[in-house]
Amino acid sequence: MSPEPIPLRAPGRRADRARQVADVLRQQIHAGYFDQALSSEQELAAEFAVSRNTVRDALALLKDEGLIERAPKIGTHVARRKYDHGLDALLGLKETLRGHGDVRNEVRAARPVIPPPAVARKLLLEPGQPAVYIERLRYLGDLPLSLDLTYLVPDIGDEVIARDLETNDIFALIEQIGGGPLGSADLALEAITADAHSAMTLQMPEGGALLLLERLTKLEDGRPVDLEYIRMRGDRITMRGSLIRPPERTDWRLT
Repeated sequence: MSPEPIPLRAPGRRADRARQVADVLRQQIHAGYFDQALSSEQELAAEFAVSRNTVRDALALLKDEGLIERAPKIGTHVARRKYDHGLDALLGLKETLRGHGDVRNEVRAARPVIPPPAVARKLLLEPGQPAVYIERLRYLGDLPLSLDLTYLVPDIGDEVIARDLETNDIFALIEQIGGGPLGSADLALEAITADAHSAMTLQMPEGGALLLLERLTKLEDGRPVDLEYIRMRGDRITMRGSLIRPPERTDWRLT
């Protein structure tokens, strides 16, 4: 017989229950579940089977994150939503945010460099062989969203920096130059805090949350051509993807 479900008001720390409520509300906000105003404290308390004090604590967490605004006699309203960035498709930022507004790039650097040895190894370059380095501050409208540091193999990079980097994704330029689609990418994603320079550049608080994406992109034949280190504002970007359970994972079967 299955055990009876336990409501969130079961014994435990109020802070734990508030965090559980905040986690659900946060994703509802991002998904557009609330048009502008959130449900009342009383309605949320009934929905989550918790006390109104727990709901207040949960809403305080979301207010500290800048997701909601609260005022007496006005209620709780959505302050801003994050933009979804997919993890299951190889897309540039302009492609990812199509429909949300214009993505433009402030090109801060575009020049040949001798890359660090670790970068050269990832791009399969010989020691001392040059790469092309591009640094861009990327905006959605007037909102700075990411700071992108890109290393390109020289035969492609030399042509890329001769093109319009202010309005184009580098992925699109590589495909135009190569005359075919990109193939795949290896990526690593981690959370870091914003150093003083990154915070100033991205117009966010020092120590705020950043998502750091390292992405090594390859052509269809598997040749690596593009290595990026992308700092995205954690307060404005949510990473999303759809995952599939590998068919060889069969150890769930009972014997």
